[in-house]
Amino acid sequence: MKKKKTKNQNKTENNMNKLPLYISILALIASCAAFFLSFSKSELVYVDINKLVEGYERTKLEREVFAEKANTMKANVDSLMGNWQTELKAYEKERLSMTKKELDLKQKLLQSKQQQINNYQQAIQKQIQEEDQKMTQTVLNDINGFVTDYGKENGYKIILGAKGDGNIMYAQDASDLTQTILDKLNDEYQGK
Repeated sequence: MKKKKTKNQNKTENNMNKLPLYISILALIASCAAFFLSFSKSELVYVDINKLVEGYERTKLEREVFAEKANTMKANVDSLMGNWQTELKAYEKERLSMTKKELDLKQKLLQSKQQQINNYQQAIQKQIQEEDQKMTQTVLNDINGFVTDYGKENGYKIILGAKGDGNIMYAQDASDLTQTILDKLNDEYQGK
C-alpha cells in the first residue's frame, strides 16, 4: 500500500531535488566571477625592447664610454696611416736618387708597414664589434633580469618582448608595460 505524501513532504522532496541545481548555478557563478577577476589584471603583457634599450639610462652611458674607446682606437689607426702616407710621399720624392737595391728595400718596407696597418685596422674593427656586442649584451642582461623580477613581483605569468618588427601585431595599450618598466628600471639604475 502506497502512503500518501503530505504537502510538506512533497515540498521538501522538490526542494531537495532542486538543491543540486542551486549548487550547480552557484558554482557556475563563482567560477565565472573567479575567471573575470583573474583576468581583470591582464596576465599577458608585453614590452617594446627597442624602447627599453633606447630609453635606459645605462645604455646612454655605456654608448658614450664605447664611443670614446672606439674613437681612440680609430685615431690610433688614423695616426699610423698618416705616418705611412708621409713615408710614402718622402719615398716618392727621394726615389729618383735611390739605387735599385734601395728602391726594392724601401718598397718592401712600405708594403710591410701597409700590411701591418691593414692587419691592425682589421683587429681594431673586430675589437670594436666585440666591445659593441659586449656592451649591448650587458644592457640586455640588465633589462632581462629586471623584467623577470618585475614580472614575479607583480604576478605576471608572461611578459612578451616586442622588437617593433611585427612580433606583436596588436595589443591593447593596457597590455604595454614598456614605460612602467622603463621608469622603474632607470630609477633602480640611478639608485632611487
